[in-house]
Amino acid sequence: MNRICCLLFLFICLSQLSFSQGKFHVQNKNKSDKIRFKFINNLIVIPVEINGVELSFLLDTGVSKPIIFNFLNVSDTLKIKDTESIFLRGLGDGEQVEALKSRNNIFRVGDAINLNQDLYAVYDSKLNFAPRLGIPIHGIMGFDLLKDLIVEVNYSHKYIRLTEPQNFSYKDCDKCEVLHLEFYNNKPYINVKVNINEKDIPVKLLIDSGGSDALWLFEDDSLGINVENKFFNDFLGHGLSGSVYGKRSRVKSLLIDGFKLKKVNVAFPDSTSIAFAKRFKGRNGSISGNILKRFNIIFDYRRALITLRKNGYFKEKFTYNKSGIELAHNGVRLVREREKFIPSDHYSKSDTQNGTRIVLDNRYKMSLKPAYGIVELRADSPAEKAGLKLGDIILTINGKPAHEFRLQQIMHLFYGDTGNKIRLRISRKGVDMNFNFVLEDVFK
Repeated sequence: MNRICCLLFLFICLSQLSFSQGKFHVQNKNKSDKIRFKFINNLIVIPVEINGVELSFLLDTGVSKPIIFNFLNVSDTLKIKDTESIFLRGLGDGEQVEALKSRNNIFRVGDAINLNQDLYAVYDSKLNFAPRLGIPIHGIMGFDLLKDLIVEVNYSHKYIRLTEPQNFSYKDCDKCEVLHLEFYNNKPYINVKVNINEKDIPVKLLIDSGGSDALWLFEDDSLGINVENKFFNDFLGHGLSGSVYGKRSRVKSLLIDGFKLKKVNVAFPDSTSIAFAKRFKGRNGSISGNILKRFNIIFDYRRALITLRKNGYFKEKFTYNKSGIELAHNGVRLVREREKFIPSDHYSKSDTQNGTRIVLDNRYKMSLKPAYGIVELRADSPAEKAGLKLGDIILTINGKPAHEFRLQQIMHLFYGDTGNKIRLRISRKGVDMNFNFVLEDVFK
């Protein structure tokens, strides 16, 4: 699942963002509001209302301004105004993307309201993350909400709490660690240590709740930041400026003050994909959702502090996609389904005295169901060696129709135990075919 949503690694460095705008305020007597979120692929999806329209956004600490993606007809639906065209650049080795900058928008997140919020609407058709997440995602937001309020993220119980700073009180917490934040282009960074080749190396990492991987590191021989032992080349995600590829491996440990995580998944993105991200010379990588979820977190941007308390996810083992398959929604399929036995409209007397004959029909219906297609296939992976190809449409998984699974349930199977057998029936250019493979652990 981490691979899927690395596509959401939008480490976007927006320039010239110093224009005036309003602030978020919690509009209730307690000056605090608790908001439930959906937790998908280590990502936080919160409800956001913009100009009266209810949408779903990722809470992404790696972005400074709210960004809405192209599949909304923003001009009509959101009634945005005061616009101008600009170009943005982020991760990936592609070109800049065109966006529409808008001022004076009304944002509501629970009871927190900003009456004068800036936003960006991106029209690139590739930036539609719903197919790979399985639910609609209309945009991302981070800094503008976090800078105005104390934001508590409770990964354990899947809610965030927004509180006015003057109404927030810290509780005594012997098991918490409090770290100082550094900011660059309105993005938060922390200093931690990674153990590579038996050496603890200090690194400065972007806190990126909009990425679902665990850890990204930028290779640097002078610091000893490089692939330690076994690795494999892989698709890491899709950024604002294109696809990101690199190496996947593991580091022996990650030290976050007093917390130690062992055998942590790490990705080393290709240098061409992160050239823009490395403009901040002090940055060595990112710490993302698969690590952040292991803590309940308090973000206090005004004091430049982050408070961490480990939760039930802390001891969860780091795993990865052992199949080599990346799936996405690929439209819909017409599926012939058998309905339940339905009594006919009448009962008829049987030939036996006082008997009743019930007439039952075997009825079928045609229904539109989601189709799942292979959009990435890792070289030399079990799936590729079995003969699967890009564009194949999954019909059944282990004998069960694919449409009876949610997308993330299928991906969860691909993260299963080494040795698990996967049986797929697929459609390739109208021809149905069967394939079998076994999940393999590259690191053993």
